[in-house]
Amino acid sequence: MTDLHWISPDVITHRLNVDPNAKPVKQKKRIFGVERSQAIKEEVDKLLKAKYIRPVQYPEWLTNVVLVPKPNGKWRLCIDFTYLNKACPKDPFPLPRIDVLVDSTSGCEMLSFLDAYQGYNQIPLAPKDQEKASFVTDQGIFCYNVMPFGLKNAEQHTNDLSITCFKSDWSEHGGLHR
Repeated sequence: MTDLHWISPDVITHRLNVDPNAKPVKQKKRIFGVERSQAIKEEVDKLLKAKYIRPVQYPEWLTNVVLVPKPNGKWRLCIDFTYLNKACPKDPFPLPRIDVLVDSTSGCEMLSFLDAYQGYNQIPLAPKDQEKASFVTDQGIFCYNVMPFGLKNAEQHTNDLSITCFKSDWSEHGGLHR
């Protein structure tokens, strides 16, 4: 996690378009057992070390963490942005049709996939919106410096970044190297 670099804010920055009439929600901290609390601590420590998150005080929006079991028996740390997402309108970014994507791979020698999780964590979150992406754990209250997985419109911004970065390849080769 620590050897990744963020994408320059000059290229793309994720902004939250929160409805100004929406009432901020502060959730009470959930209680977890010892095993889950340890898993949360380990993941928060990794996120802090990578500088994806930072401690924060008095955020208007505050949400809980959710642990989802992975197939390998470990836990995936997720943030429950339900209320924040309800306060943000859906971005109309047009996603490519799957049949066009599949057809465009014909004749390609190699096809690669980007790691979506790492892609999310490389897009900066607008400074004015960082504290809106706050969550609480036993270790304290933290907010994201980068676009976290789970925010509404994050997928569209990740796709927008891919198109921006690979624009010349996309236009010349339908998005693929031949």
